[in-house]
Amino acid sequence: MSVRLEGPIIILEGVCRVEDAEPLLRWLQADPGRTVDLSGADHLHASVLQVLMALRPALKGSPRDPFIRDWVVSALADPRLIGMAPQRA
Repeated sequence: MSVRLEGPIIILEGVCRVEDAEPLLRWLQADPGRTVDLSGADHLHASVLQVLMALRPALKGSPRDPFIRDWVVSALADPRLIGMAPQRA
């Protein structure tokens, strides 16, 4: 599994597969105040992304993967950004 719970933090690391969506969903439903740490995430299966988009937990960390960092985190932070290119300085 690429998802684990450490106290109030749910850690996503490496390649997060379809089977990681169910424990992620269960832990977020049990405590909506939990934070999801994406700093070790290299890939998110669409089912994992759907859980994050549906429940919108607090996020922590900067993912190593540029797509997750630039697109996914931006979309999760502000749903109005879905479909827009990330802004660069």
